[in-house]
Amino acid sequence: MTRVTQRFEPQGLAPPAGRHVRRAASSAADPRAALAELAAELAAEPAALTILWISPEHDLAAVEAALARAPFGPGPVIGCTTAGEIAPDGYRSGAIVGAAFPARLFTAAAELIAPLESFVLEDGARVVNALRRRVEAAGPPRACAFALMMADGLSLQEDALVSSLGGALGDVPLIGGSAGDGLEFRNAFVLHGGRFARDAAAVALIASDCPVRVFRFDHFQPTDRRMVVTRADPDRRVVHEINAEPAALEYARLIGADPDQLTMFTFAANPLVVRVGGQHHVRSIQRIGDTHELKFYSAIDEGLVLTVARAGDLAAHLDAALAELGEGAEAPDLVIGHDCLLRRLEAEQTQRAAEVSRVLARRRVVGFNTYGEQHNMLHVNQTFTGVAVYPPRASGAPRRAADGVLAPAPRPPAPTEGA
Repeated sequence: MTRVTQRFEPQGLAPPAGRHVRRAASSAADPRAALAELAAELAAEPAALTILWISPEHDLAAVEAALARAPFGPGPVIGCTTAGEIAPDGYRSGAIVGAAFPARLFTAAAELIAPLESFVLEDGARVVNALRRRVEAAGPPRACAFALMMADGLSLQEDALVSSLGGALGDVPLIGGSAGDGLEFRNAFVLHGGRFARDAAAVALIASDCPVRVFRFDHFQPTDRRMVVTRADPDRRVVHEINAEPAALEYARLIGADPDQLTMFTFAANPLVVRVGGQHHVRSIQRIGDTHELKFYSAIDEGLVLTVARAGDLAAHLDAALAELGEGAEAPDLVIGHDCLLRRLEAEQTQRAAEVSRVLARRRVVGFNTYGEQHNMLHVNQTFTGVAVYPPRASGAPRRAADGVLAPAPRPPAPTEGA
């Protein structure tokens, strides 16, 4: 868990009374009714970009048909299926949640990358250059920019995507989440151009007249229990052996668990982290195979040193981390959040989901639960990534270096022992 490195202190901002980025949600079972509800709010003014997070419980063919009649736009509409939704009132399941960036303050372009199985590193520059040209042609120069990505969370391609796109974006930060399929892990879809696609990613470049802030945080502290990956299949994110022993058996021994009782809740409570660039990043386990191999959500390789981490208080840490983005008159107008499925499972298992929902609602977060999270050139797990969008500066207010800051957001201090 990384400590606070820098505070974001927007000055001269208009009060956050207005909703500069619109948000809405519907739990209607009929996609036509759900999208009509969302359109009534999100399409109240022309949008440069509309994002939809869609429960996999919906009939996606019916969603496509309803989208053809919904008055979103005129900018692109992108989205994905989820492992749970974050609505304006907190966690939901079975819903469609949306956010719309008004054209008066934002300019955006979106691109579909498909199929991901044929994606190569050189493709990132082509995609980014095309997005830049379209954003420049679509509207006036804006104060800052960021990129947002949603990728098929079962494609195993997120690491290559962020490496390629993040490198091509340069100083423009990239934030994202991996599309999900609830707890099924069968099909994850990305929405672009009114159609759902598998083995695909939707990438948007968003230029903004509102100050924005990208961020990443988790609530884990490394312990002294370490292990080495001694046999793995990196292409499939599968670890066969840890410390020269069957992976699941050795993992269970190190966390003091019965290997026959390992579940997703065990993995959520006992994550593994890897040290990269002086910081620890989570490498979460997805499931156990028939021969005690471990399937991971992100890149894994032989020789990698993994450390068992312990969790702090999820709800308290979430509230503190989001508070660092600003409070009161300096609070974000809206936060787009990508919250790992395993974090939600932990909240539910520890009976803290209602408290977490209240935090998310109070901090103006919308988004979805993911199969993985992206931040610049990193693909991580069991992490919360996102972008905070602040109200535009008041007319005539002096411009400061803090306006439009795109650096990672600060994180609260590590929990005290026993938290």
